Amino acid sequence: MKRENIFRIVIFIFILGIAVFIFDKSRTKSVAQSIPQITLPVFPIPTSIPTLTPTPTPAIPVLPIKIFPPVVHYAPPTIPTKPSYTIIFVGDSMTESLGQNFTALRVDLKKDYPGKEFGLFNYGFGSTNILSVEDRLNHDTNYQGTTYPAILGRYFDVIVIESFGNNPLSQFALDVGLAKQTTALEYMIAELAFTHPNSLIVFIATVAPSQSLYGKGAVDLSTLVRIQWANERRAYIENHINFAKNHNIPLINVYAKTMDKNGLAITKYLDPNNYIHPSAAGVSFISQMIADFLYQNHILNN
Repeated sequence: MKRENIFRIVIFIFILGIAVFIFDKSRTKSVAQSIPQITLPVFPIPTSIPTLTPTPTPAIPVLPIKIFPPVVHYAPPTIPTKPSYTIIFVGDSMTESLGQNFTALRVDLKKDYPGKEFGLFNYGFGSTNILSVEDRLNHDTNYQGTTYPAILGRYFDVIVIESFGNNPLSQFALDVGLAKQTTALEYMIAELAFTHPNSLIVFIATVAPSQSLYGKGAVDLSTLVRIQWANERRAYIENHINFAKNHNIPLINVYAKTMDKNGLAITKYLDPNNYIHPSAAGVSFISQMIADFLYQNHILNN
């Protein structure tokens, strides 16, 4: 092949390449111009991450706790002269032993207050401790088939609160139990003084337990355990007495009067069937002490 023809072929291929390049570039530009341009929104970059607020959970309703002004030094109110008086007694089986109708006490009151009428109501429930009183104050209570109205919903001139010493808080160590007894008494007195400011609060300490005979005939105990039981109950009764003295609460101290000079229980005041509850002589003695206390201290005017 001649040299001139080869040169012509090379020139032709070169020109064809340039033409293809120009055509492809023109086609790409045309396609690009036919595609619609989309402008994307520009979002600002946050400088801090916002805190999400959770959907609130409905609150569980909380019942209000009744708070009463504490009674440091009790100021006994004066009971006005009236033709009739209402007295409520609160305690355990020791108070229950005085009888639903308070037969012995009515006889003694009649001597001191001739012509007066007395409404006497026994809220002494056996086998109950000091922690049960709060329910008795605020709610109707059923005991042995009888419904007793809430004490705070009633009118009364005097409320007599027994020590509950024969039903100690034995599930706790002695110091813890006595502290719980004290706390219960503090709240009880504050509640009564606030809700019934014109009603007189009186404490009564019941007959002294016998260390050598406590529970005999009703509970089979060793001599050592019998002494321990009696001493534990004495501790609660004495704590009740000390609380009354420390807070200026009027006190009927049957406990001190039913021990001899050596601190031993006078057994004639204890039921010989169990040496826990008062005997007939004990009921008569307690009733006489209650009547004498009311009369000699001019609690009720005649």
